[in-house]
Amino acid sequence: ALIGTHVAQTIGSGIVHADMIQGCQALTLAGLCGAIVWNLVTWYLGLPSSSSHALIGGLIGATLAYRGLEALNFSSIFRKVMVPLVLSPLGGFLAGYLAMVALSWLFRSAHPHRVNQAFRKLQILSSAFMATSHGTNDAQKTMGIITLALFIGHRIPDLTVPLWVRLACALVMAMGTAIGGWKIIKTMGHKIFKLEAVHGFSAETSAAGVISLASSFGAPISTTHVISAAILGVGSSKRLSAVRWGIAGQMATAWLMTIPAAAAVAAVCFEFLRFVGLVK
Repeated sequence: ALIGTHVAQTIGSGIVHADMIQGCQALTLAGLCGAIVWNLVTWYLGLPSSSSHALIGGLIGATLAYRGLEALNFSSIFRKVMVPLVLSPLGGFLAGYLAMVALSWLFRSAHPHRVNQAFRKLQILSSAFMATSHGTNDAQKTMGIITLALFIGHRIPDLTVPLWVRLACALVMAMGTAIGGWKIIKTMGHKIFKLEAVHGFSAETSAAGVISLASSFGAPISTTHVISAAILGVGSSKRLSAVRWGIAGQMATAWLMTIPAAAAVAAVCFEFLRFVGLVK
């Protein structure tokens, strides 16, 4: 969360025209409600949906309810949200596939048990790389939302992310990752493709590379999409039938529904806040 703010700047100023929504503090509240409700639905169902796109969808829905289409930054949404939405899972799938093929060729003569023993230790490094890349993208999205809320409420003069916001987002993301999401962990680790240590290393390393690249360009991609696609790529390198494509189809459906569903919930939340007199 302390490495950069490119993604936070995209969320804060690249989704909506901040000057057009300044003063409406209920907007960010409604946007967050939309994202939270959709996250809870997919968490309950055990689907690894994208919190990132739920956040973006919530912000879009609340903005539409408040000021309409003219308040949305369509060129930035297309370049930095929609294009990466399509390309990042493809990149994760291809990187996972190629990484696993390369490792299979390098260790083709080694005993599988010894290979997995070695990769159990190496996976600590790949997990750390994945966690760091996760922070450079997902933590920054929350930083962007909080910074936008502070700007809308006239608490800060511009959209520069305060240090305390960066530290708070890093801490809360670490807590959330540590204590939650066991249904989703089970889906990722067993239901898509039964992962062993070497598969986990390949998926994490390739996904982290894709996420880090996107973060350097300020693209708020879904780490969930990328790591899920990387697992699909790793499984496909063994054989196509090794992957449970039915689960993958359910995940893809949840991905496609995330932005519009979160936007719809956020719009309803905003209208409720307007009804009770909290919209100025």
